Amino acid sequence: MELAIQVHIEELPEGLFLATSDELPGLVAQGRTVTEALEIARDVARKLLEAQRERDGMPNLPSTTERRNHTIVVAA
Repeated sequence: MELAIQVHIEELPEGLFLATSDELPGLVAQGRTVTEALEIARDVARKLLEAQRERDGMPNLPSTTERRNHTIVVAA
């Protein structure tokens, strides 16, 4: 099963990118690029979900079939 987790990306003053999620507390990842921050965030999320599943059972997050939000970036 795949879960859909909203992730926020913020560019830090040092030029790095910080990924966090309101839906999955504890998800914090940092990378040199947005792509790297998202890749690290995916690994962190997997570990957090695994620990939560062992402790409390399956988390209450929407599956990928239930959520279809996309962001596009357009030059203006």
